[in-house]
This record gives sequence, structure tokens and C-alpha cells, in this order.
Amino acid sequence: MKGIAVFEGDITEQHVDAVVNAANSQLLLGAGVAGAIRQKGGPTIQAECDAHGPVAVGEAAVTGAGELAARFVIHAASMAPGGSPDEDSIRSSLRHALALAAERGCASVAVPAIGAGIGGFSAQRCAEILIEGARRHLAGEPRVEEVRFVLFGEPMYRVFESTLDAAKVAAQMERLQAAKAGRGVPKR
Repeated sequence: MKGIAVFEGDITEQHVDAVVNAANSQLLLGAGVAGAIRQKGGPTIQAECDAHGPVAVGEAAVTGAGELAARFVIHAASMAPGGSPDEDSIRSSLRHALALAAERGCASVAVPAIGAGIGGFSAQRCAEILIEGARRHLAGEPRVEEVRFVLFGEPMYRVFESTLDAAKVAAQMERLQAAKAGRGVPKR
């Protein structure tokens, strides 16, 4: 799909306009992706999170990126501290994060497997929700040109890769069906 890519690697090393953090609603940079962002980005990111204050589960907040290569960190709050994410909170936090990226003029955004790491959400379902959310956003938002899913470890990468491949095939099949219907070719 145009505008969506998957990579295995360290999200904190991405040269993009914004890095999305798999955050909790208190914006506490603990472990996992948030911990890596805190460690590599420096203390200013947590200080900005503290100044911003908590957000509702399913929402997002923007801070500077400290020492990271990105311009912004967008904290997608898919769960409360110690809680668990669900489909709605993952979907909503990504939607809010991409909207904030568009508002800030970000063309490229790196996104982790929100909720599937420390949150323990199903990797497969997470990939389906996030890829569909990115596809919908890119279809209606010209300012964000690339959503790059950056996954830690080959197993998570493979789940996202196969989910993206399946989405590409489904989109192609829809286009073929629409073309057939437009030409009056009977459906079989």
C-alpha cells in the first residue's frame, strides 16, 4: 500500500518527522518503547510529558523529541498505567496520534506495535487495527505521506509484514471487482 511500510528495528533511530510512543494515559515513560524513547531522547521528553499532564485513554499528546532524530514524539495512550489496551483504545490512540502529526505538518511518522508489547495485546489483531487505521488516515489526509511501522524483533515484524501483504491483496481484489462491475462483466 502506498504510504505504509513495515521495518524491523529500533524506532528511536528513525529519521522521520514524528515517532509515536506506545504510551500510558499518565504519560510516564516507563519500559518498552517509552523506556527506549526516554533513554535515547533524554530527560526533556519526560519533563514535557509531566508539564502536559495526563490524557484520556485513547487520546494522544505531542512533545519535542529531545535527542532523537525526529522533530516530535507523539504519545498514543492506549492504556492506563498497569492496565491493558483494547481494540477501541488502540484504534483511537492511533487516530489521535496521526491527527496530531498532520496538525504539526509531519510527512513521515514511525509507529510501534501500540499495545502489543508491554500491554500484552494480540500481535495479529494489533497489526490489523493499526494497518487499517493508517490506511484510512492516509486516504483522507494528504499531509501525512508515510506511516512506517517499526517493530522490535523479527516475530513482530513478520506479523505486521504478513498483515500488510494481506491488506494489499484485499485492496487489489477490491479494485479488480470494481473494474469488473464497471465493465458489466458478470460476477462469478
